Amino acid sequence: MKRTMICLALTLGTALAQDIKFPPAFEKLAEKASEVVDVTLDGQLLQMASRFLSNKEPEEAKVKDMVGKLKGIYVRSFEFDKEGEYTQADLDSIRNQVKGPGWQRMVSVRSAKGGDNAEIFLRMENNNPAGLIVLAAEPKELTVVNIVGPIDLDQLSELGGHFGVPKLERTEKKPAKD
Repeated sequence: MKRTMICLALTLGTALAQDIKFPPAFEKLAEKASEVVDVTLDGQLLQMASRFLSNKEPEEAKVKDMVGKLKGIYVRSFEFDKEGEYTQADLDSIRNQVKGPGWQRMVSVRSAKGGDNAEIFLRMENNNPAGLIVLAAEPKELTVVNIVGPIDLDQLSELGGHFGVPKLERTEKKPAKD
């Protein structure tokens, strides 16, 4: 489900993301987790890292162009050996940051059976997208993705496989045959 939500976020259009603060409680989650992904790339680090991408390879050239416009990529993902290692308060610490003026929950997916849920929040400013947060929670996994800076989300899938962003497949509907 998390992969579906992230794929959905990657197809939404153009956005300018707003940085959020990861709460101190996330450090405690890292201590409990069996696997932790912690990506913190500010604009300067992104610029430096993009130097390793080739202008001659079409896919890498697209990523390099997009990364040149970003101000940061921030990902926190925790996998746990057992359920119940994170709390509703951990989720609310992110949700509370996106309750201010202009923020809207665009997508919400909840599973009553499995305890899975995922949300995408968008902040509008002057009728333009100005922030995007993806929050995905499963019984043994919690992930928050925040990409800061102007992004063409149609191109965002190109980031997959670079800078700690997982490679994601975009699926497009094919026209029905007559």
